[in-house]
Amino acid sequence: MGFNTSMGRLRVITLLEGLSYLVLLGIAMPLKYAADLPEAVRVVGSLHGLFFTLYLLAVAHVTFAYRWSMWKVLFAVASAFVPFGNFLLDRRLLRQK
Repeated sequence: MGFNTSMGRLRVITLLEGLSYLVLLGIAMPLKYAADLPEAVRVVGSLHGLFFTLYLLAVAHVTFAYRWSMWKVLFAVASAFVPFGNFLLDRRLLRQK
């Protein structure tokens, strides 16, 4: 897994985006509401936003490079909104190679 191919880049960014989403939901949000630390969401949310943008760009690149169907694109985008969905997508991408 690496940055040598568009699929490799997508897999790396998928994992980063999924991890940032879990940190946002599991750590930063509870810190904001339980410990009154809104800075946690501001910092982690900004990083997650960056990773999400990179993720969408990587999905677009792979869509054109591998001629993905609309269903694959919708699955990839939808998986970003479900906790642990990115990790399921990564397993599917790994099998696709």
